[in-house]
Amino acid sequence: MVKRILSINLFLLLTSGISGTFACTNLIVTKGASTDKSVMITYAADSHIRYGAIAFYPAANHKSGDLCEVFHYENGKLLGTIPEVAHTYSVVQFMNENQVAIGETTFGGLDSLSSQPGAILDYGSLMRIGLQRSKTAREMIKVMTELVSQYGYASGGESFSISDANEAWIMEIIGKGKYEKGAVWVARLIPDGYVSGHANQARITTFPYQKTNNWDDLKQTVYHSPDVISFAKKHKFYNGTDEAFSFSDVFNPLKFGGARFCDARVWSFFRKINQQIRNSQNYTNYVMGKFTRTATFMDQSLNPNGYVTNRLPLWVKPDSLVSLQQVMAGMRDHYEGTPLDMRNDPGAGPFKSPYRWRPMEFSVDSVMYLNERAIATQQTGYSFVAQSRSWWPAPIGGIFWFGVDDADGCVYAPMYCGIRNIPESYAVGNGSMVTWSETSAYWTFSQVSNWAYSRYNLIHPEIENYQVQLENQYMNDIKVVDDKAYELLKQNTDKATEYLTSYSVLTGNKLVNDWKKFYYYLFMKYIDGNVKNSADRKLLENGNGKNIPKAPAQPGYGKDWERIMIQGTGDRLKVPKEENK
Repeated sequence: MVKRILSINLFLLLTSGISGTFACTNLIVTKGASTDKSVMITYAADSHIRYGAIAFYPAANHKSGDLCEVFHYENGKLLGTIPEVAHTYSVVQFMNENQVAIGETTFGGLDSLSSQPGAILDYGSLMRIGLQRSKTAREMIKVMTELVSQYGYASGGESFSISDANEAWIMEIIGKGKYEKGAVWVARLIPDGYVSGHANQARITTFPYQKTNNWDDLKQTVYHSPDVISFAKKHKFYNGTDEAFSFSDVFNPLKFGGARFCDARVWSFFRKINQQIRNSQNYTNYVMGKFTRTATFMDQSLNPNGYVTNRLPLWVKPDSLVSLQQVMAGMRDHYEGTPLDMRNDPGAGPFKSPYRWRPMEFSVDSVMYLNERAIATQQTGYSFVAQSRSWWPAPIGGIFWFGVDDADGCVYAPMYCGIRNIPESYAVGNGSMVTWSETSAYWTFSQVSNWAYSRYNLIHPEIENYQVQLENQYMNDIKVVDDKAYELLKQNTDKATEYLTSYSVLTGNKLVNDWKKFYYYLFMKYIDGNVKNSADRKLLENGNGKNIPKAPAQPGYGKDWERIMIQGTGDRLKVPKEENK
């Protein structure tokens, strides 16, 4: 009997610490809401000990009796084995060769449901195995939920974004703990033309209950476990009517942190694309943690259970179609232009930093305060935008735009979903969180981002300009590569996939090499608090041919921060008037 063994080391490299509190963010854009009619989902995998790399699982055929050993996605522990299927599809991190993609955020939920004795499948293994066995998003939901029902669920509450070339779904699941085997769950199709998102707070509230899950009925827009309500009633988690049952409110009751640290990230993206969200004080109050509990919800439906009534809608219709560039920009958000903007309070320092070092909460004189949790954050291991395009065959249509470290400082490199290899600079094993590698994408981008944190408002604009230039270049390249790959595909599938692989690998490796040179330039330009003169990312000499730079600018700290600096210093920093004549 052959066992398909998955490396424990690979899991540890990619996934250590994934379940940290308030860890990840997903944005979801449907086909009818995007400018080019593609479906897009995003994922930021955030953890202070997470290393950014791309896992690749090649397609494979399996014999009867072959087993898949399942190791815990976070700690590498062997949980058990399940039978293999006859054929598994290739997977590039979290997108398969059929343009099916998945992302997740952990909401945890009720403590009594957080662990399940004897369960084999944790959420991370479920994501990978689901991708290896699915041709569509609906099939992915079916595969995942059937596996959980059969083998148990070894994680806490999770929200999943699941997409293919035509549809995008949000699915939320929580285990049954010690009470029963398996999990309760709900999946909802995001209406075409709408945008959704989730960020560590369960988002599905009430939903139309379905008598059966008809997986072949494309008109069915809701799937759920048959006992999602009866389980809650049986174990005293809920005692209201079926019609008023809310998955989120029952299994992940809303608290201050769920709004301020979690849903606020979704709100920040929603307000960029939807005027109603942007202009609504009700929603602003909600993300600030100021809840209302009125007799009716904002849509005038009744609220017999006394739930929060000013919480964000599950999805919104954008005022205009959303582009790939806007989605990437959404992953780089720090609440700029909102009441939670961090750039202008003392914590920003003299250089207007939108970052706050952890912990997220701190106490001063017995009073608890917080640091904001934005979408873009320093502890991101990697992020992606998975783009599925229905007008191309699957090997060409799916593009896995992948970036390492902080999304605000990354460049999203295009990896076609049908490739057979990944760039060496992004490969698992090329460096780790405790091992340096000069050719590692993660350490290269981390150097640039961490240098930018030192003087954000001076250095980051240069990063953003180069970032936009490169990503626009890739988007233009894609138009040519698509056409060339399609012509090759008509002749020979292997030639097409080899071409797409070559493009993805060369692009990724060249990007890392170019970004390393960019770091050298930025470091030389901004050392010692100075700003040297430059043009086209090259430092300028003084004209005498001796490689001596022009006299650098010395911007100091800025007038606002200088006023802060002299507060409480009395005369200590004053220059005597006679010395100042």
